[in-house]
Amino acid sequence: MIAILIFYAFMRGYQLTFGDASRMDSKGHRKGSYHYKRLAIDLNLFKDNQYLEDTKDHEILGKFWEMLGGTWGGRFNDGNHYSWGE
Repeated sequence: MIAILIFYAFMRGYQLTFGDASRMDSKGHRKGSYHYKRLAIDLNLFKDNQYLEDTKDHEILGKFWEMLGGTWGGRFNDGNHYSWGE
């Protein structure tokens, strides 16, 4: 599903890099974290070589992700967070 999201972003002129693609307990995250389970990813968003860090900047991608069945962190003030099964 992440591949579909990345393609969707690319087709709209965005570039993405991975933020946190996985997290381990050594970074202070619970084993129950969706990052730890490899079911969540944080994406860094760029357009026209400009870093977009506000939750609002991720809204078009977040709504598309939700349409696919995922959970978008913008609903809880973590706009670059995309998870599956949460």
